[in-house]
Amino acid sequence: MLCYAPQPVTAPPTARLRNSPKPWVNEAWMLTCSLAADLDTWLRLLTLHDQDDLADAEPDTVRFRLYHLPARLAKHARRRWLQIERSCPWAGTFVLTWQRLSALPAVT
Repeated sequence: MLCYAPQPVTAPPTARLRNSPKPWVNEAWMLTCSLAADLDTWLRLLTLHDQDDLADAEPDTVRFRLYHLPARLAKHARRRWLQIERSCPWAGTFVLTWQRLSALPAVT
């Protein structure tokens, strides 16, 4: 189910449709791109509303600063730990975003 968010994505998707012999491939790709844009918009709306530099940023900026962090995923005692490099300037913003997403109530 796709929902409307008050902050539309202003940048066009970076991925372009190519001529495909199968029309359902283009439809699936467009649905995937639309879903990714909606998730990005809702992430900004719910967690980055008070971060001045990321609240109205382009999708490429958010992707560079939040989704491409230098980190390691480690397993220990049947749990997974995400170890973020402390030298990264956007580590604090990522941790704040993760805490706000974790604090959201579960859908019942």
